[in-house]
Amino acid sequence: MAAIDALPEDTARHIENFIDGLWAERGLAEATLAAYANDLAHFAAWLGRDDGPNRPMDAVDRHDIQAYLAMRNTPGSSPRSAARLLSSLRQYYRYQLRAGAIAEDPTALIDMPGQGRRLPRTLSEADVEALIAAPEIETDLGLRDRAMLELMYAAGLRVSELVGATRAQVNTRQGVIRVTGKGGKERLVPLGDTAVHWIEHYLRSARGLLLGAATSDALFVTARGSGMTRQNVWHRIRHYAGIAGIRCDVSPHALRHAFATHLLNHGADLRAVQMLLGHADLSTTQIYTHVARARLASLHAEHHPRG
Repeated sequence: MAAIDALPEDTARHIENFIDGLWAERGLAEATLAAYANDLAHFAAWLGRDDGPNRPMDAVDRHDIQAYLAMRNTPGSSPRSAARLLSSLRQYYRYQLRAGAIAEDPTALIDMPGQGRRLPRTLSEADVEALIAAPEIETDLGLRDRAMLELMYAAGLRVSELVGATRAQVNTRQGVIRVTGKGGKERLVPLGDTAVHWIEHYLRSARGLLLGAATSDALFVTARGSGMTRQNVWHRIRHYAGIAGIRCDVSPHALRHAFATHLLNHGADLRAVQMLLGHADLSTTQIYTHVARARLASLHAEHHPRG
């Protein structure tokens, strides 16, 4: 947290205490906490600049917040970025209000910028089949990647959940994986026969050969004997998307989107999909119903005689 280290000691301590308290209260992911800390550090640095209001964080008012947001609203910046920044400030001042450190929340009367509703990009079922079939399963790395892609699509995993998965979390006899999601919350997700087949095949042969003399708890390992990283997964998926001839920019999250959308297209219950994805709030899952409806409308227009 280099940005925090450059702040006055009292300010840095206030932000660090907030981050520690937020983690204790809500168990947020490390990346989320780091984003909050970064946003707050930049705000605190601006407050102390010559062109800023030159006051401590606990003495700002609504106009200071609005001036900062306006300053950050540069050409090309998105409403989503502004909303995330305001969210960081709002979380901080609500925490200080609960702690009795301030008498009034300066963000209370500031509305979130309109963001619209961005639908997740998803892959067709044919795209997914082509992507999963792209690895060369005759090689150890190819077999690992085939099992990895099968698991991501079968269980709708986040990339962080995939790279964090251990060998012990997979039970191929019962056909489930125990997933540790956001906030350390666990859920059991069924795998399906196809994913079980490829995971077992990988575990019987490729994983041991990739590890060699090394040891690792990670389910998916590299040729260096260590666990896969997010960057490894991004690189492999983009590589296979190119082989499969998929023209859109494919990310690991695209398989999670496809998992949810395809389940809904085939009649799955929304709350069941919510549980499988590990969403705390049903509204987060409901965005996939828009994707599914868009797909159904497209099919109707293409195939119905009066479409």
